[in-house]
Amino acid sequence: MREPARQPRVWRRVLDAVIYAYPLILVIAVWEAVTELGYVRPLFLPSVGAVVRQFWPMLIGHQIVEPLAVSLFRAFTGLALAVVLGTGIGLAMARFASARWAFDPLVSLAFPAPKIAFVPIFVLWFGIDHLSKILLVAFTCVFPMIVATYHGASAISGIVIWSAQAMGTPEHKIMTRVMLPASLPHVINGLRVTLPVALISAFTAEMVAGGGGVGSAMMYAQRFFQTPTVFVYIIVMLLTGLLLDLGMGRLRQRFVYWEQHD
Repeated sequence: MREPARQPRVWRRVLDAVIYAYPLILVIAVWEAVTELGYVRPLFLPSVGAVVRQFWPMLIGHQIVEPLAVSLFRAFTGLALAVVLGTGIGLAMARFASARWAFDPLVSLAFPAPKIAFVPIFVLWFGIDHLSKILLVAFTCVFPMIVATYHGASAISGIVIWSAQAMGTPEHKIMTRVMLPASLPHVINGLRVTLPVALISAFTAEMVAGGGGVGSAMMYAQRFFQTPTVFVYIIVMLLTGLLLDLGMGRLRQRFVYWEQHD
């Protein structure tokens, strides 16, 4: 008796998945049509089948997992530094006028600056290994985290702060026990914005400076005109960003559940 009731839900999920993925399906269809009809040479755009066939040998040959692990280590380590520093500075700016006076000009100057332009400087100072990429990711992501946290903490009602003080909350715990939980939605929104920025920074720095990782591996393949390999790495980058963004959406639902609407 319950089987007919399940059928509509199953088909509804399938339909939702197709609607969600239709841009990707459309791109793949156009891509395959263009290559099969010979409008583009395989050197510039390999067929979908050629890319798929290249994926499995690269996977079992550790040409995907190992570079991706290096890139994710750099991106996540730099992002963690940015979250810690950015959240602390943003809360301090919202709480203390002296911190706002000290950091606001710096944030206003550095936030819109093209951070990729600093790649040669970071490589010159810190070399081509992990440290330069991690610090570049942190430098790129810290300012969006400061802005997001500051705006979230600034929106907290003064009555909430006064109530906490009246109940005996020490001044040094106002930020951690009151302001941080109240501004958590903005902090997570900032984290969701900076996560793809961290990936982009890590991949781009690897493309420019080398030193391992997906970006470096892709540029190495491009030098030898291994176009299917290049497209495999591009797809790996795209899928990594998509999966991490979906994970961040789940994380927001888990920790900011009170803002979810039916």
